[in-house]
Amino acid sequence: MATITATLGPMMMGVSVSKSQNNGRLSLKTSNTCSEIGSVASQLSGMKISTARFQIRAPAPVSAPLRPALQPVARRVCPLTGKKSNKANLVSHSNHRTIKRQFVNLQYKRIWWEAGKRFVKLRLSTKAIKTIEKNGLDAVAKKAGVDLRKK
Repeated sequence: MATITATLGPMMMGVSVSKSQNNGRLSLKTSNTCSEIGSVASQLSGMKISTARFQIRAPAPVSAPLRPALQPVARRVCPLTGKKSNKANLVSHSNHRTIKRQFVNLQYKRIWWEAGKRFVKLRLSTKAIKTIEKNGLDAVAKKAGVDLRKK
């Protein structure tokens, strides 16, 4: 094992760099005089490495860019029945499978709401429209937990 003694001045006094035979790595060894100083200058990169503890600072608050208020995007989910898209496979003649989505048949529908004495415009699945015709809008909305006053 070859040992090289540093000659960079009083700060590097007692520092030795040794090269390991088996994996070619360099290791830095310091004596007691360097630990008293509290910092060691690296011979290899010319940087000063301090043994003082580093202070961890909180990141500066990032202000959000000014944007106009965006309207929420309507998802392809029926609010009354909870129906949503289904994942399916397209299977070719060679049995190669490609994933496709089977979306719900959603329709925009104006429905008369008797309790509110007004029309309510909803995006409903065709199954929900049939259920509303059979049971009434109030009963279906109450069962689904939908507040019609907001819409």
